[in-house]
Amino acid sequence: MSINRGISALRIVLAFAIVALLVTSSGCGTTSTASVTARGSVPPLVDALVAAGRPLYDANCASCHGLDGEGEPDWKTPRADGSYRPPPHDASGHTWHHSDRVLIELIAEGSDFAQSRMPAFDSILDDGQIIAILEYIKTWWGPEERDFQWGVSQQDA
Repeated sequence: MSINRGISALRIVLAFAIVALLVTSSGCGTTSTASVTARGSVPPLVDALVAAGRPLYDANCASCHGLDGEGEPDWKTPRADGSYRPPPHDASGHTWHHSDRVLIELIAEGSDFAQSRMPAFDSILDDGQIIAILEYIKTWWGPEERDFQWGVSQQDA
């Protein structure tokens, strides 16, 4: 899968690394309770990105996925047309099973799965805003989900 907007996996990883380096060196980073794995430590969430992501999520995502990322009730049950309701983004959902690259691409381009009604946001949100929304979504995950998702992202990079 490629991101049609010209974002490469390398550019995404570099953007996260640069922001993390700048925030960490300025003393603004959060601390993480996630475990250290063979892949290395799960990077802490970047406070500035989380703060930027919250109002963007509220304005663009919450109407479908809920203000607290709870998704719609019965999200695993298909509608009459075969499509599925918006899933939760918290630990009870499956968002954390996907790599950063896949999630960024899904937000930007929407879903091409017949069962999904996820619209594309690439004409509404820029790359940095999408990354900020994803960083905010990660605040709903516990250490195990963060660790798993970090590993998936590393394998996909």
